[in-house]
Amino acid sequence: MILTVPCLLGLESLVADEMRRLNLKEVRAENGRVHCSGGFADIARLNINLRCGARVLMELGSFPAPDFEALFQGVLALPWEDFIPGDGEFPVKGYSLNSALHSVPACQSIVKKAAARRLGQVYGRETLPETGSRYQIQFAIVKDQASLYLDTSGEGLYKRGYRARSMGAPLRETLAAALVILSRYRGKDSFCDPFCGSGTIPIEAALIAKNRAPGLDRRFAAQSWKPMDSKLWLEAADEAMDREFHGNYDIWGGDIDPAAVELARHNAELAGVSDCVRFETADAGKFHRDSEYGQLVTNPPYGERLLEKQEAEALYRSFGQALRTLPPKWRVLVLSSHTEFERCFGRQADKKRKLYNGMIKCDAFQFGR
Repeated sequence: MILTVPCLLGLESLVADEMRRLNLKEVRAENGRVHCSGGFADIARLNINLRCGARVLMELGSFPAPDFEALFQGVLALPWEDFIPGDGEFPVKGYSLNSALHSVPACQSIVKKAAARRLGQVYGRETLPETGSRYQIQFAIVKDQASLYLDTSGEGLYKRGYRARSMGAPLRETLAAALVILSRYRGKDSFCDPFCGSGTIPIEAALIAKNRAPGLDRRFAAQSWKPMDSKLWLEAADEAMDREFHGNYDIWGGDIDPAAVELARHNAELAGVSDCVRFETADAGKFHRDSEYGQLVTNPPYGERLLEKQEAEALYRSFGQALRTLPPKWRVLVLSSHTEFERCFGRQADKKRKLYNGMIKCDAFQFGR
């Protein structure tokens, strides 16, 4: 079967690399999603192991849909009964881009009617109870081509299970993990985040250092699906745990808000990494380290959501001045949407990568080779 992993724009190559390391076949990336071929065992492995992907979708079919009749007939022809039992709940959601069928609610209604008719015919029922497990149907109509999926993840993969709440504007765990990976941190050197907030970036760094699969402590929609043998999830979890590392790591997070630091410590305990992450109340404008090597990855306030623009610029200036004291072999990665970040920071980035934090267009500014 074809498995599809949607992701934030700019993270496609990272997700594709993750899938190749899991030995998935026919991995190919396109804007906002990565495809591969695989089976039920791979659905479990992807859900448990992916750090940067949004969710894991199982593709049931793709066909031209220039009008509602074509959409209805295309959906009706798909083998929904191979996956959805007679009592299965099958809500529908999706999107349409650059297509004649531009009304998403109308498309949702057509997809639902066609899937219900197919299932009703197979199970001999005029009305389906939908009292059982959820089988979320997703559709994507792009340039009059419809693709239909079942969502195997349920809640997005960014919901690792360790963050009950966040401080202010949250950074999704999937994006935090991507920033750590882009910094090339692998657990050997010091790792710091001077604007740690609820601790997401240092916690993701600890999971990466320990090679701990991020999905081990949560459940997924497909775990309750009848076609999926429960032992596949146990085998995927055992495989992931066998690959974990155990060592001593220097991972630090600081924030000027004591409440954020307490929350970060609590989240680290929930994530099972409190043994290798330290959190302290600290002023980023006074940040200093003497160690020869290290990575600093951080997501300071942008001036759009948490601080006024002038306050953010002053913060960037003091932070940039503090980092001038770092030894030259440190690598620094800062995520910001501020168009004048480099000017305020006092230094041109060696590399920039466009990313999105939710709907906010950002740059990952990288300093150091």
